[in-house]
Amino acid sequence: MTYIPISPKERDAMLATIGVKTLDDLFKDVPARHRFPKLDLPPALTEMEAAAELADIAASNENVRGDLISFLGAGMYNHYIPSVVDHVLRRGEFYTAYTPYQPEISQGTLQAIFEYQSLMAALTGMEVSNASHYDGATAAAEAVNMAWAQFRGKRKKVVISPTVHPQYRAVIRTYTQGMELELAGDDPNADLGSGPEALMSLIDDNTMLLIVQYPDFFGRIYDYTKLIAGAHGKGALVCVVANPTALALFKTPGEMDADIVVGDGQPLGIPMWYGGPSLGFFTTKKSYVHKMAGRLVGETVDSRGQRAYVLTLTAREQHIKRERATSNICTNQGLLALASAVYMSLLGKSGMRQVAELCYHKAHYAAEQLSKIKGMELCFREPFFHEFALCLDRPAKDVNAHLLEHGILGGYDLGQDYPSLKNNLLIAVTEMNTKEEIDSLVEVLSEVDHG
Repeated sequence: MTYIPISPKERDAMLATIGVKTLDDLFKDVPARHRFPKLDLPPALTEMEAAAELADIAASNENVRGDLISFLGAGMYNHYIPSVVDHVLRRGEFYTAYTPYQPEISQGTLQAIFEYQSLMAALTGMEVSNASHYDGATAAAEAVNMAWAQFRGKRKKVVISPTVHPQYRAVIRTYTQGMELELAGDDPNADLGSGPEALMSLIDDNTMLLIVQYPDFFGRIYDYTKLIAGAHGKGALVCVVANPTALALFKTPGEMDADIVVGDGQPLGIPMWYGGPSLGFFTTKKSYVHKMAGRLVGETVDSRGQRAYVLTLTAREQHIKRERATSNICTNQGLLALASAVYMSLLGKSGMRQVAELCYHKAHYAAEQLSKIKGMELCFREPFFHEFALCLDRPAKDVNAHLLEHGILGGYDLGQDYPSLKNNLLIAVTEMNTKEEIDSLVEVLSEVDHG
């Protein structure tokens, strides 16, 4: 917010209005010994000195824009971001904007949200999109809330594939504490090679929601059409956690008849930023729109017949529904939703497909070359997008340490979340990884002693 100074006369008038004489009177209820405590702070710096110190601290950080080559993904990906994305975000009217409580006077903000919603609905193959959540994990948890509201608590079972991102599953467990729900399938010790059809045995007449990931956490691609039809046969809803980049290349969850599609929008023009902030997209069928958390912006015409944007639905707002609200979420990631809208509109359908194709082909080249190294092989044989699990014959942490010595960020250590995949790495390849970088990864890993 902008600080607007007031004159002494205006200050005195304000104090008189609330019935006090001085600013000190405002704090009279705070014990004197606590009003101005002595703080253990270092000596003050000038602006020039502070800038130099902060620059020195920042210089110790390493990044993927020149210092390191990254093959680390697991939900946060290194994609190219066109410069126009940042240029639009830094415009003052967007950069400083907050939730529009008088929305119709904020036509620019509303149009940005409307465009984002339209693009996300087209990308996922769904009918409606909200104006975003905090990240993919909270969006997945909100899908559970929506299913709970849809069934009015009469169904109390959620089936979650063990190949849904471990952190998403953790957030869902946190959200559902105290809701007396049964979470089935959320087992890191499950048979990870059995395929999604094994989930059907867990779905019964008490199941309100099935959650699967596309591609799954290990990068594998499955067509969930038959599984979704089976879940619908039991009366359950189905939520697909999707990688938005992959949706530009493969069959959409909407074509599979999914009821809800959620995910993280970070691949759509948002930097990795040490793991955040990001945005969570949430799309669904029109029939469930009144149970969907978040805002919904619509297009109409004003009294002069000109195009205008309005806040069509605020179904989750506490000040409207209060205890009947589907969700308690208040703030959307408006600025980052704008970033994704700019990214998607700039690349267009063909541009996003080109990015996805580059990711796909480069990842498959990397997988082919790495599989030739003694002591390394692909853990799974199913088709994959731009991530794959690489089985090793020695500790993953040692391999990653060796890679880091050569300026390479290795893969995600799957043993952190899946006991059966100890000493295995999840390798991610995007359009940012050149053939030379992939060959360098292969060369460095070939040096690892497998004895």
